[in-house]
Amino acid sequence: MGIDDIVVTRTIFDRFSREFKDCFEVDVAVAGGGPAGLIAAKYLSIAGKKVVLFERKLSIGGGMWGGGMTFPVIVVQKESKYLLEESNIKVTNEGDGYYSADSIEAITKLCSSAIDGGVRIFNTISVEDVILEKKKVNGFVINWSAVEVAGLHVDPLSIRAKYCIDATGHPAEICNIVRKKCGPLSTPSGELECERSMCADIGEKAVVENTKEVFPGLFVVGMCANAVYGSQRMGPIFGGMLLSGKKAAELILKKL
Repeated sequence: MGIDDIVVTRTIFDRFSREFKDCFEVDVAVAGGGPAGLIAAKYLSIAGKKVVLFERKLSIGGGMWGGGMTFPVIVVQKESKYLLEESNIKVTNEGDGYYSADSIEAITKLCSSAIDGGVRIFNTISVEDVILEKKKVNGFVINWSAVEVAGLHVDPLSIRAKYCIDATGHPAEICNIVRKKCGPLSTPSGELECERSMCADIGEKAVVENTKEVFPGLFVVGMCANAVYGSQRMGPIFGGMLLSGKKAAELILKKL
């Protein structure tokens, strides 16, 4: 049997339409497909919640893809390695409480585990605004990343969610939008405090402490949390990122 190009096109369009339409209203919407966003989405989804994740880039993974300076190796601590092992990622004991993993295997399996858990992931989509109802973030306003890059004036679409997660990393993009348009954040100054220079010892602890509801309806995870609350960056150690995502899922589950 020959291949009909139009049947291929129709199949892609019809399936995407079905799956995208099913995500117009969800329990949780996540912006950013790095390790913290994936972990948060996974544990919310396996708890029975409807979760959609939007990633601006073509590939999922955030900073974890590159390991340390493109060496495809990451490090985690003893207390967080189980979050890798639960996704069948091979972890090597390097001694003194340090564990290593292949960064490519890690992010690939974290992504696969999130999908297997029920998370719906859409790539090449950016969050350009939020839905605000009764002084609470109740969803994302989205557009194709290519539209954003090209600077085209194309109106976006909206996704309603009971809670949202900013997992956009260093730029803290959703928090920047909320602070400019919606009012002060829950930081001491009400502003984004901005991340400090790298110190993994401080940053790894702080990223979990800073994982919280930064504005009604909006939670921060991963490096975004440290950027918002003014703590150190961590570099290629990812235990805190993973624990941050797990904590965010637990906090949101208490509210749903």
